Amino acid sequence: MAQSLTSHRPMLAVGLKLAALLLFTAMSALVKALSDAFPAGELVFFRSLFAIPVIIAWLIWRGELVQGFVVKKPMGHFWRGVLGTSAMGLTFTGLSLLPLPEVTAIGYATPIFTLILAALILGERIRMIRIGAVALGLLGVLIMIWPRLGSTQMEAAATIGALCVLTATVARAFVQIHIRQLVKVDHPAAIVFYFSMTASLLASLTAFWGWVMPTPEQALILVTMGLIGGVAQILVTSSYRFGQASMLAPYDYATMLFAIFIGYVWFDELPTMAILLGAALVIAGNIVVVWREHQLGLERGKARSLTDHKP
Repeated sequence: MAQSLTSHRPMLAVGLKLAALLLFTAMSALVKALSDAFPAGELVFFRSLFAIPVIIAWLIWRGELVQGFVVKKPMGHFWRGVLGTSAMGLTFTGLSLLPLPEVTAIGYATPIFTLILAALILGERIRMIRIGAVALGLLGVLIMIWPRLGSTQMEAAATIGALCVLTATVARAFVQIHIRQLVKVDHPAAIVFYFSMTASLLASLTAFWGWVMPTPEQALILVTMGLIGGVAQILVTSSYRFGQASMLAPYDYATMLFAIFIGYVWFDELPTMAILLGAALVIAGNIVVVWREHQLGLERGKARSLTDHKP
């Protein structure tokens, strides 16, 4: 019998998840620091291209390199790449226009939009508890972006940034729905590998709109950004080998602490009360969704157990 690739080691799972989240936040800070010098498309290219060697090395170590190359739905991976690359580009644009903690907070809306799209596209049933969670999350989003919906020229850039990040959360929600379909026919290793490949290719097309030749120091930072993104992607994937998704989900919100600290130290930024209040409501809505999913999982497990024990 083949040995299972998963095991229950919660402390290791949490450690891997937190390390991944810290690296993702650090990568976002590097993107923000470089955004004045480079267009978003060029940043997406370096982020995606230099994650590929890390991913290939990881697949070789896991013995999954073959699975990483074989796909049954190539166009499904293409569209996953289009959606994911668009989300990344919009987020990087938002980072150039908004404080790091604000971009992080608005990004928490992704699970809320995923739940809405799951009902609209996949026909999943949403009962009153999850409807309330969605309403709470959407209220939080409205509170966060409302101060950015100004009319002065100075506020216009921030408005564009907020709308870019909000659109990116919707695009990532579509990605989550799309991945649910892809994993039914293709290996997760293939999904990870071909996304980086597709994102690199699509981002390279933006060179026609003007890229900037980096200095050696800037090139080193760009490469480092991609390597950090690849390592973070592997760490967060590995964390789910040792802990359940419902257990690890609340730790996603540690990124707000990381973003506040890095934003203050590096960019002299602090979140406003509107951002903190809105983020708290979105987080509360997400936690209710995670709790409800956990409860439904227990109920399904109990029902299967009763069925299996029938004479």
